[in-house]
Amino acid sequence: MKQKRDKIEIDAMAKRMRLKALDMAFRSGKKGAHLGPAFSCMEIMATLYGNIMNIDPENPKDVNRDRFVSSKAHSVLTQYTALNEIGFISEEELDTFQENGTKFGGHPIIDLEHGMEYTGGSLGMALSVGVGMALDAKLKGRKNKVYILVGDGELDEGSNWEAIMSAAQFKLNNLVIIVDKNGLQYDGPTSEIMNIDNLQNKFDAFNCKTSVVDGHNTAELLDVFNRFTKDCPHVIIARTIKGKGVSFMENIREWHHSSLSQRQYEQAVEEVRGE
Repeated sequence: MKQKRDKIEIDAMAKRMRLKALDMAFRSGKKGAHLGPAFSCMEIMATLYGNIMNIDPENPKDVNRDRFVSSKAHSVLTQYTALNEIGFISEEELDTFQENGTKFGGHPIIDLEHGMEYTGGSLGMALSVGVGMALDAKLKGRKNKVYILVGDGELDEGSNWEAIMSAAQFKLNNLVIIVDKNGLQYDGPTSEIMNIDNLQNKFDAFNCKTSVVDGHNTAELLDVFNRFTKDCPHVIIARTIKGKGVSFMENIREWHHSSLSQRQYEQAVEEVRGE
């Protein structure tokens, strides 16, 4: 079990992760990267990897480890940088992001040695995988938890709700679903593409325990991740801002996936550093 970081350390970790993600995206050149959806969940990921999850780079295949699966797999910059922070991925490996032959492409692939539990790409599928992981752990009497990160736009897809029904049916209190609710998907505002509000009422109706927090407030995140449910899944709706931390990216659809110019890179780094 790694040493848990406190709120101040987690905030500093999220800042470093943003800076590393900017470097990786800038080096990718015209290939571009998914900066907007990555920056909306940096604090979520820093909290999970910095404090909450029981995982160990010295024993990456421990059967009792917690599992993390990102259904919004395109936000993989957050996962790579978080895993770098806790010792699963080296700086040299981060530098190979999206290069030919790399293990670290624009979407994750299963690689337990590097802390990657899931091969992602198509949306709407990971929650079913997470339900299977949680059910397996429960049937075998293990105490580990399964954390699934989904995007709010992704909840347009019915497969998610079938998985949520199953999770409630099997009383998977070891399953934590985090919704990155940034209100903006690739095609535009979620309220215009497919209005899924009020999400809390929907999850409650599917027999989940639902909490709503500021997804950029690490104190709130630490509190909510330490809550426990008795006989149902825990859903955390995290209100976030797409592109959080960089003024010209925030709430701009085009930064779902784009390339950084030299000027944009320098401005973004300056803003994240707070200079």
